[in-house]
Amino acid sequence: MTISTAENSALRERFAPEGSLLRRQQQRMLEMMVWLDSVCRRHRIPYWLGSGTLLGAMRHGGFIPWDDDVDIEFRREDYLKLINILQQETASTDYAIQTHETDPGYFFTYAKLRDRRSVLTEQTGYDSIFDLRGIYLDLFPFESMPASLHWISNRTFGRVYKVMKNPEYNRQQQVRRTSAIYRFNQRYIFPVLRALSGLSSSRLLHYSPGIPFESVRDPEELFPLSNIIFEGHHFMAPRNPEAYLRRLYGDWQRLPDIDKIQTHTSAITFK
Repeated sequence: MTISTAENSALRERFAPEGSLLRRQQQRMLEMMVWLDSVCRRHRIPYWLGSGTLLGAMRHGGFIPWDDDVDIEFRREDYLKLINILQQETASTDYAIQTHETDPGYFFTYAKLRDRRSVLTEQTGYDSIFDLRGIYLDLFPFESMPASLHWISNRTFGRVYKVMKNPEYNRQQQVRRTSAIYRFNQRYIFPVLRALSGLSSSRLLHYSPGIPFESVRDPEELFPLSNIIFEGHHFMAPRNPEAYLRRLYGDWQRLPDIDKIQTHTSAITFK
């Protein structure tokens, strides 16, 4: 932890005091993380805590006090194995794996592990056409791909946002149109981009096609994976978390302007 215990405690008391809605959300996400970690270790699926979740582990020893999501990252081949495993593993649990195949209204090209005992509403409104809307963990696949090809994938996927922002479409039309864009990309555009990537010597990992984030991961900073403590539990992490965080955030130890912090969630109901 790179800030004092007293400062960290004060931030938690300000943003997520015990019993608050945000703290309850964080505790539910932690429960899901522990469960997912056990599945991954049992099936020997490597993963690593990423982005703000890793930043929280390094700077705060757990959740960034105001954070309301969890980012878990995988190599694409491991991600695909995990998605198949989770189809069975979640069957008798309070969790569900959300992909376009399990939820036709879900148009993102990465998966979410959802909690069935809650209902969450996000500020973007994109989740209005999803069937699964509980508290979630984001599961992100990464693969080797030149930045130019990843940029193309984002432009082709970006058409779904135009559909979601068009006030003339009702929910059924939004589902139908975003599904058509998703299927076209998965069937034609993304395989071509992957084939072209195979001709490249790029060793850096990008988010898989269609995931609208531009930052990259360096395998030398990731592997072999290490372990890190997050909220008192051990999770997998990059080999060199400091280098990973510098790549994403620069001076990652510095706190942001606390008065300008925004969250993703607008409402949560616990069942």
